[in-house]
Parts: sequence; structure tokens; C-alpha cells
Amino acid sequence: MTVIKNVRKGFYLKSRPKAYKARDAAFTVGGNRGFVLASLPREYPTTSQQRKVRDVAATCGIRKGMSKADLQRAMVECVGPKMR
Repeated sequence: MTVIKNVRKGFYLKSRPKAYKARDAAFTVGGNRGFVLASLPREYPTTSQQRKVRDVAATCGIRKGMSKADLQRAMVECVGPKMR
């Protein structure tokens, strides 16, 4: 048994993959016991293209969960001209 104390900010304990058995397999494969000390993903700087797309999407009213028809209309009428 392993005891890990004082896991610092930026790291977390992640369980390892479990063993599995495919339907057509004769025996169980893969898997390991225990945990892994993993680091959290770090922030990275956004590129100029990412900033431009983010700003255009915000001004055109594109948001998560909008209907496909509204998204298509916004892409044709608003995003296309602003990205040129």
C-alpha cells in the first residue's frame, strides 16, 4: 500500500485503467492496479487567430446550444464578412 501525502497544487491522483474483456476474446486483457500521480493541464497563450475567432463569434452572437439554422445564418451573414 502506498500513501501519498501533500499532493501539491497542479497535481492529482488518477486511477489506472481497469482490465477489460472484449466480447470475442477468450480472456481478460489490459489493466493495472493502483493510481498515478498526474499533472493538471496548464494554460497556454492564445494565438492571434484564436483571439480573432473568439472576438468575431462573440460579436456575431454565436454561443453554445444555439440551433443549427441560427448558427448557419450567423456564419453566412456575420462571420464570413468579418473574417475576410
